[in-house]
Amino acid sequence: MRNEIAKLCVNGLNSQLMTKIDQINDAILHELSRDGRISNLTLADKVGLSPSACLRRVQELERSGVIKGYRVRLDPAQTGRAYVVYVAVGLSEHTKAAQEGFEQAMRRAEEVTECHNVAGAFEYILRVEVADLPAYKAFHTDTLGTVPHVRSITSYMVMGSPKDVRA
Repeated sequence: MRNEIAKLCVNGLNSQLMTKIDQINDAILHELSRDGRISNLTLADKVGLSPSACLRRVQELERSGVIKGYRVRLDPAQTGRAYVVYVAVGLSEHTKAAQEGFEQAMRRAEEVTECHNVAGAFEYILRVEVADLPAYKAFHTDTLGTVPHVRSITSYMVMGSPKDVRA
């Protein structure tokens, strides 16, 4: 009985800490994900709130961690990162040390914009952004090729992106 009460208390506390994503908060998040620089006045108008109520909701979403931050979308061609490659990486060892070593190496690699540990035929999927094929070959050889425990590298060059909603 005591464990049940403790579980109820913890679950109640967790639900109090979570911000409710109601229809209005969902609309706010949708608009902000499309345009993080939208003015509060325009946002309030789009979601049907007064500016002060809208601002309170946005601040609560930020305070509670639902909104983790705001980003700028860069033009890859103008920043020298127009050549995008998804890379599947398999490790030769499935130890914590091997994974931590690989992840640390990927954190240091400027070319790697995303690193995901996945389940399946390989351990990681990377998003690599570089200027061109020679730059990718250098990354492949000089960075990935030197990381301990890398067993396999399979590269998938992006030919086009009909949908990309990342910020």
